[in-house]
Amino acid sequence: MNTAMNYFAVLFVFLLLAAPSLYGMARDRRIDRQIQQARRDAELRSRRAEFTKVA
Repeated sequence: MNTAMNYFAVLFVFLLLAAPSLYGMARDRRIDRQIQQARRDAELRSRRAEFTKVA
């Protein structure tokens, strides 16, 4: 029983230390996706604007 409690204690400490880093990585990935979407939208708008100028 002590061995299991020791494993859970180590796992708990690891999660406490890793959680902020994992949260930050997820946040950065979300921001990167938003930036990529904004770039795609801007490129699509500029292509539409060019098309309406030519047409």
